[in-house]
Parts: sequence; C-alpha cells; structure tokens
Amino acid sequence: QVQLVESGGGLVQPGGSLRLSCAASGSRAFVIGNMGWYRQAPGKQRELVATISSGGNTNYADSVKGRFTISRDNAKNTVALQMNSLKPEDTAVYYCYGNIAALPTIRDYWGQGTQVTVSS
Repeated sequence: QVQLVESGGGLVQPGGSLRLSCAASGSRAFVIGNMGWYRQAPGKQRELVATISSGGNTNYADSVKGRFTISRDNAKNTVALQMNSLKPEDTAVYYCYGNIAALPTIRDYWGQGTQVTVSS
C-alpha cells in the first residue's frame, strides 16, 4: 500500500504565494510515474492543475500557466506546487496524485487533500 500526504495549504491574500508539498510512502517498494495536482472548488468538478512526468516534463492548466510551478524530487518521492500571484478563483481543495507501480498493481493514488483559500 502507498500513501500520499499533502501539506502546505492555508489562507492567503490575493497576490500572495503558497507552496504545497506531497510525499509518497509505502510498506513495499514502488515506482512512481506521473505525479500531479488537481483541485476541486465547492460545487465544481475536480480539475487538473499541473502534472509532471518522471523525466520532468510538465503540463499546466491554462488558468495557472505563468503563476504555478510544479516540481518533483524522484529520490525523495515528493512533488511540490509553488503557487504565486494567487487569485480568489484559486480557492479549492488541492489533491496530490501519483501513478504508482506497487506490484502487482499499477494505479493512481490520491492524497487526502489540502485546503487553499485566497481571500482578503
């Protein structure tokens, strides 16, 4: 079994910054492929924010391009999301995910979510 644990959410004023982190751990050996962040605002569907491959290729939602930066440390099994120039519409629960091979299964794992609130 593999667990993803997020940290770093909170309340920030518009224009401010936050950094989210997510760490993967497990009782057996595992290999992580793509990792990323999704978010879900009240009354809305979960949407992709950013993804990063094991080789470092990144993909961003248009709404966050130029403001958010995703990064990962393969040695530490972590992924981070640096969020700058935050807007009220970025308010949501942010979920970390990883496509993980922990034999005999290969599937997506999700964190528990961390609240980000952008408000003055």
